[in-house]
Amino acid sequence: MERDNQIHNYNHVFNLVERKNVSISGVKKIDSFDSEEFLIETVMGYVVLKGEGLELIKLDTMQGVVTIKGMVNSLNYVDDTTKKNKENSVISRLFK
Repeated sequence: MERDNQIHNYNHVFNLVERKNVSISGVKKIDSFDSEEFLIETVMGYVVLKGEGLELIKLDTMQGVVTIKGMVNSLNYVDDTTKKNKENSVISRLFK
């Protein structure tokens, strides 16, 4: 429980360099990811990062920082309803 409160104190920042490298702070957890889509829970809500050749480079759970490389095509904040639809789409893609 203490760890969860600690993460809430972190700033939420995106650093995107030339659409190829992204660093995100204020990350609580990564719900799902593949080479085309990341679903990330941050202190400011859920984020869907879409692109091509996406790869998780660094995950620091103590600092709440994630680093991803690959071509970034879009970044969207989503509510819980949209998040559930995204999770279902990932699952449906796995079991086609």
